[in-house]
Amino acid sequence: MPKESGRKVVATNRKARHNYEILDTYEAGMVLMGTEVKSLREGRASLVDGFGTFYNDELWLEAAYIPEYLNGSWTNHSARRRRKLLLHREQLDKISQKIRESGFTIVPLQLYFLDGRAKVEIAVARGKRDYDKRQTLREKQDNREALRDMREKNRGA
Repeated sequence: MPKESGRKVVATNRKARHNYEILDTYEAGMVLMGTEVKSLREGRASLVDGFGTFYNDELWLEAAYIPEYLNGSWTNHSARRRRKLLLHREQLDKISQKIRESGFTIVPLQLYFLDGRAKVEIAVARGKRDYDKRQTLREKQDNREALRDMREKNRGA
């Protein structure tokens, strides 16, 4: 029985859903050093610049920022080091096949603890164009206004 249960979110990449069209999502484990886990438990991390790449048929998370542990010693980790992601071979093959196509990338969406283990939610995504971003914002704004109008109408009745 794990000491912790449930899901505790450490970091989210909110800009990813704005800048990319999310196609598939996967939950991956991470190979971390002890000081990285301690730093994550303090709730300090950023996925804004992070991305995934393949090296030797293995998936790696690059440029994700996990700051150095303040109480660490000479064994402390580098803040933006490359971290290996743990997935099943079938999932890795599927992701690598999709990435070979033009315009697709691997983007981290969320970093969290699930039952005491550090996990990262990654997505295979395609970059949005500026007009797609504007259209998405316009749709959200229209939906918000429609809900507001309906709420006002229902209040008056």
